[in-house]
Amino acid sequence: MSLRKEHELHTRRKGRNVGVGLLLAGFVVLVLALTMVKVTSNGFQFPANLGGEGG
Repeated sequence: MSLRKEHELHTRRKGRNVGVGLLLAGFVVLVLALTMVKVTSNGFQFPANLGGEGG
């Protein structure tokens, strides 16, 4: 239970922060989805010199 009423500025900031958080989460999901599509495609191959044995 709050002793003081929340100021109007905090209410606006909270709404903006929720919006930015949702956009960030959407971007993370997009990058994860693109990565999964690339890795699970048939043409994906790891580089031959991944271990760094050089040549």
